[in-house]
Amino acid sequence: MPWPWRRKTRRTLARIAIEGPIAGPTRSRVLKALRQVEQRECPALLLRIDSPGGTVGDSQEIYSALMRLREKGCKVVASFGNISASGGVYIGVAAEKIVSNPGTITGSIGVILRGNNLSKLLERVGVSFETVKSGLYKDILSPDRALSEGERKLLQSLIDSSYHQFVEAVATGRGLNQETVRGFADGRVFSGAQALELGLVDVLGDEETARRLAAELAGLDPEKTRPTTFGSPPKRFGGVLPGRSQLRQLIESFSLELAWSGQPLWLYRP
Repeated sequence: MPWPWRRKTRRTLARIAIEGPIAGPTRSRVLKALRQVEQRECPALLLRIDSPGGTVGDSQEIYSALMRLREKGCKVVASFGNISASGGVYIGVAAEKIVSNPGTITGSIGVILRGNNLSKLLERVGVSFETVKSGLYKDILSPDRALSEGERKLLQSLIDSSYHQFVEAVATGRGLNQETVRGFADGRVFSGAQALELGLVDVLGDEETARRLAAELAGLDPEKTRPTTFGSPPKRFGGVLPGRSQLRQLIESFSLELAWSGQPLWLYRP
């Protein structure tokens, strides 16, 4: 005999929000929420994305979990908020349908990898490194020197591989030819209206539009069905204080620059 909550949640429209950079904590929270949606056999998921992207591996794990959820019969509709770029797009194309605001910043399909060459600064302050390594490329992207030509070619090969994976996912998810995707997948960003013309999104509208669409796809009454949120992001009290939000964003950007140095990223970095 099925659990009572299962009988009830089979008619529940689930909602999960992905906000901010896609990295470890976000990945863990979203994957846990997706498991709950699967266990409770929710017929539809409204996926709200407001993110500039993030790390390649974390984006791919969420994408794969969404595809598994769809295989179980759950209808997934993505709603793009203020920004859904790079890794946000990668996750979004796992949805059956994508709804975007006309002014949403989206696109930025591509890969970026940055290191910090501090050699001139270190030389000025009299700091140098002594390195002992097991292989030619073991200290690649070391901050105390510039890249060699061989290192640059090696990293470009890595970037090209990640880029191909991105293009393939977009082409498959949106029913587009890979060459068509490569024609606009050069890192440029689009408005939601432009993304509609390119085939990156299906419908222009807000989260309410996406909610109604998800309900209809699952055979639920859009007039009566309201979403149940799973895995709510932690609340940040500092965001309600004047100037704290901008300071937090500045600190977050600086921290990400240091933490993600040397990592391939699917991230919009203006």
